Amino acid sequence: MRMSTSHCTIITAIAAFFLSAAILSAAGPVRAGDALPPFKDDLFSQQAILQTGDDGAFEVIGYDEIRDINGRDQIPQKRVQQKYVALGIRKAQVDETLSLDGIRLDVTRVGQAQNAAFTVIFIHGRDGDRRLGANDYSFGGNFNRLKNLVAGNGGVYYSPTVRSFDSNGVAAIAGLIRYASAQSAGRPIILSCASMGSQVCWGIARDEGSVKRLKGMLVMSGVSDPDFTRSAFYKAKLPLWFAHGSRDPVYAASTQQALFESLHKAKYPTHFTLFQTGNHGTPIRMIDWRRVLNWILAG
Repeated sequence: MRMSTSHCTIITAIAAFFLSAAILSAAGPVRAGDALPPFKDDLFSQQAILQTGDDGAFEVIGYDEIRDINGRDQIPQKRVQQKYVALGIRKAQVDETLSLDGIRLDVTRVGQAQNAAFTVIFIHGRDGDRRLGANDYSFGGNFNRLKNLVAGNGGVYYSPTVRSFDSNGVAAIAGLIRYASAQSAGRPIILSCASMGSQVCWGIARDEGSVKRLKGMLVMSGVSDPDFTRSAFYKAKLPLWFAHGSRDPVYAASTQQALFESLHKAKYPTHFTLFQTGNHGTPIRMIDWRRVLNWILAG
C-alpha cells in the first residue's frame, strides 16, 4: 500500500521521537549497539580484526584491494554493486544553500530539517564538495549506508561544501552546528572529517560554542593536532574516533596513532581503527558507520 507524503512525515517524526528518547533517556547512557539498528551489516560490518590493543580501543582491520574494491564494485572505485545500496533514501535528500550569520553554505541534507533525533555532519577533503558525501555509489556505497542509518532513524545528515580549510571554513561549519542544534532542540551532533577536512575538525574542537553542541567526532585519514589537549573538546572529554590506512602516503598513520596513544594513556574516550595496507581513501570506504555512531551516541 502506498503512503502519502503526510503519512511518511508522521512516521518519520514518530521514529525521531522514540530514537531521541532512547539517546537522551535520563535512565542512563545508551549501550553501544542499541541506538541505531542494523542496516546491511552483513555487507559492511563483517570485517576481519587482525589485532587489538589498549583494552580494545585500538584495532587493526584487514584490508585487501582485490576483495574490498574489485570484489565489491561493479566499476572499481566508481560504482558499487547494487546490493550495497538502498536508494529509497534519496526521497529525503535535498540540495540547499543555508545563510548562517552572513555566511552562505551549500549543503546536501538527507532527512528532516527540524526536530531530528540527532545530526551527523561530514566534511570532505581537498578538491571535494558536498557531492562527495552524498554519492551513493562511490566509496563502496558507504555514504549510502550512512544516509540510511541517519535519516532512516529519524536523524539528519549534512554534507556541506567547505571552500577553505582555514578559519573561514571553521566559521562556516560552526554556523552549521549552531543551526542544526537550533533546528533539533539541542539534540546530539556528530562531526566527521576526512583528509584535509580534519583541519576543520581540529578548529571546531577549539570553539567552545561548537563543543557545547557536539556529541563527538570521527577523524579519517587526517592530520594530527599537537595542541589538541588544550582544546575545549579535550576538556569536555567528548568521544573521538580515529581511522587511518597503514600505508597512507598523504598523512602518516603513525602521527595520528601517536596522538591516540597519548589520549588513551590519559584515559580519554578514544578509539583507533587502522586498516592494514589501506591507502588514503580506505577509511572512507571501510569505516563501519553504525559502530562508530553507536559508540559516540553511547558516550
